[in-house]
Amino acid sequence: MKYDFIPDSVSTHDNVYDVLKERGFIEQSTDEEKVRELLQNEKVKFYIGFDPTADCLHVGHFMQVIIMMYMQKFGHTPVVLIGGGTGFVGDPSGRTDMRQMMTPETIEGNCRAFKKLFDKFLDFDEEWKYEGNNGVFSPGHENKTPEPGKAVTVNNASWLLPLNYIEFIREIGSAFNVNTMLRAECFKQRMDREGGLTMFELNYMLMQSYDFMVMARDFDVKIQFGGNDQWSNIIGGVDLTRKKTGKEVYGMTFSLLTNSEGKKMGKTQKGALWLDAEKTSPYEFYQYWRNVADADVEKCLRMLTFLPMDEVKRLSSLQDKEINKAKEVLAFEVTKLVHGEAEAAKAQEAARAAFGGGADLSSMPVTEFAADKLAGEGMGVVTFIKELGLVPSNREGFMTIEQGGLKLDGEKVTDKKMMVTPELFKDGRLLVEKGKKKKMVVELV
Repeated sequence: MKYDFIPDSVSTHDNVYDVLKERGFIEQSTDEEKVRELLQNEKVKFYIGFDPTADCLHVGHFMQVIIMMYMQKFGHTPVVLIGGGTGFVGDPSGRTDMRQMMTPETIEGNCRAFKKLFDKFLDFDEEWKYEGNNGVFSPGHENKTPEPGKAVTVNNASWLLPLNYIEFIREIGSAFNVNTMLRAECFKQRMDREGGLTMFELNYMLMQSYDFMVMARDFDVKIQFGGNDQWSNIIGGVDLTRKKTGKEVYGMTFSLLTNSEGKKMGKTQKGALWLDAEKTSPYEFYQYWRNVADADVEKCLRMLTFLPMDEVKRLSSLQDKEINKAKEVLAFEVTKLVHGEAEAAKAQEAARAAFGGGADLSSMPVTEFAADKLAGEGMGVVTFIKELGLVPSNREGFMTIEQGGLKLDGEKVTDKKMMVTPELFKDGRLLVEKGKKKKMVVELV
C-alpha cells in the first residue's frame, strides 16, 4: 500500500490533526476544535483541488500530496479533485496577472497526466465513480462507498461543463455578496494591477464553492484542504454548503512551501521543480534540496520527509559544516519519495562525485556538445563556457577565471586564453564546474 511510505514511527500521536500540527502544516481552520474532534472520531472524506495548469505536478503541489498521504495513512478518504472545469477559468489567487487560457484538449490531456502522477503516491479505489447530477437543482451520487483506506478521484468538469448559466447564477450567484468577495486577498491583488479584475475571474470563487457544495451534498465530503492562498475560496464553499444544503462542513489551510525569506521554494533556473523525471531529472531534483539554505533545512525535513520528529530536530540542530549531512539526508529522502530509492542513490552518488571528486559521473545529467566545434586548435575556454550557458558574456567568463571560479575535471583554470580541445575529454566526457554549485558533464557528440 502507498501509505506504507509513512512509517508508524513518524509520530506518537494517533490523531492525524495533531500529526499535521506537529509537522507545522496547519495555518488556519474554520473551527479548529470541531475539525480536530471530527478527525479523531470519524473516518471522513476530504478533498483537495488541483487545476490542470500544466501536464505535470511540481513541488508546490507535492505539499498537498504529502498531506493526503498522511490522511490516508490514518484511515481517511482523500478525494482528489482534478479541475477539468475550473481549469477553463483559472484561479486568480496569488496572481497579479490573468492566467493564460488553455484549449479543451490541453486541459483534458493535463488532467490525465495529473492522475498518473497521483497514482504513484496514493492508493485509489478505481471502481468508485461519481454518477453526475442533472444541473444545479438535481443531486447526483456515488456509485458505491469507497473501499476503506482508498482514495478516489473526480473531475469537476462532470458538473461544471453541463451547467445552465442562468440556473447557476440565479441559484448560486445569489448566495454571494460582491462587497465581501472584493475584500478577499485573491481579488484585491488583481484589482490593483493594470487591467483590473475581470468578471471572468470573479466567477472562480463561485465555481470552487459550488464544487464543495456538490461533493458535500452528493457524496458526503466534510472538509476542504488547500494552501493558505485558498482561504477565501474555502470559506465561500463552507458558507454556500450551509446555505444550500444545511450541512456543516469545514475548511483547513496549510503553509505554502516558502524559504526563510518568505519566497516560494521550488523555482530553479530552468523554471519549476517538476515531479516528472522527464522534466526535472532525479539528479537536478536531488541537488535542489542538497543546496537549500541552512535556515530552511528544519522546515524541509519536517514537511517533505517522513522522518520522526526527534530525528528532524537532531539533524536540523547540526552546526557549521555538519549541517551538510542534514542536507544530504533531506535530498536523499525527498528524491527517494518522488523517484524511488534506486534513483535517489544514483543521484547521491553523482552529486558526491561532482562535489567530492573521484567517483563515477555516469549518473549525472549530460550536456551534449558538437565535437566539430573543437576541431583544429580548439575553442577558447571563455567562449566554451558561454556556449554552455554557464556565463552570459565574455566579460563574466574572464572574471570567473580571474576569481578562480572555473574548473575542468577538477583542475582550476588560470589561463584566460586556454583552448579547449577534444583531448581534454576522458572517454568523450568533461566535468565543468563554475563556482561551488554550477556543475555539468559535457559529452562530445
